[in-house]
Amino acid sequence: MKKILLVEDDPNLGLLLQDYLQLKGKFDVVLCKDGDEGLRAFTKQQFDLLILDVMMPKKDGFTLGKEIRKINAHVPIIFATAKAMIEDKTQAFNLGGDDYITKPFRIEELLLRINALLKRSDISEKKGDDNPSQFKLGSYDFDYTSQLITRGAALQKLSTKEAELLRLLCIKKNEVLTREEALLNIWHDDNYFNGRSMDVFLSKIRKYLKDDPSVEIINVHGRGYKLLIN
Repeated sequence: MKKILLVEDDPNLGLLLQDYLQLKGKFDVVLCKDGDEGLRAFTKQQFDLLILDVMMPKKDGFTLGKEIRKINAHVPIIFATAKAMIEDKTQAFNLGGDDYITKPFRIEELLLRINALLKRSDISEKKGDDNPSQFKLGSYDFDYTSQLITRGAALQKLSTKEAELLRLLCIKKNEVLTREEALLNIWHDDNYFNGRSMDVFLSKIRKYLKDDPSVEIINVHGRGYKLLIN
């Protein structure tokens, strides 16, 4: 049984989500009423996925997510908030969030998002030639499982989305990775906002690899991107 940490300051909504997910999703759901309580629970127990409300007393969801990412870079995080501004969505993904859902939402939609993230998380943990996790990029080494780029003694930690995007580029090395393929594989939706978010992550990845001129990510006009390694 998968274990979920739900941090929600609205007691009625929190209990409703907890009951639904435990009955329909068959999850073990730990409910916390604020960010401080949520952080304490996270440090004491193992969770497979987190659902963090953004607007909370004591510690907001974005701050909580940032602190959790310092402890664990892999656990899937869904941010839930009444805010629908693109700046808030961008902040959610830049903090290492894996998904974002805007209130009010249908609980069935939340369950679908949870199952999709858990499925991706399970796949990423599998080993084997059909699911490589170690890549050599010029003078860089990229470990998808630990979400690390290393070059000598230098280390660069990646967010989950950055690691997933770089892994797709590595698998398609010297070939075109279409925007649609990347968006559907990572975001499961190729809408405009997700495309903007992907461009932000791609820009960061380019900066991480900028010190080796033999490694380059180029735009292929009208199609997507290509990772070139000379």
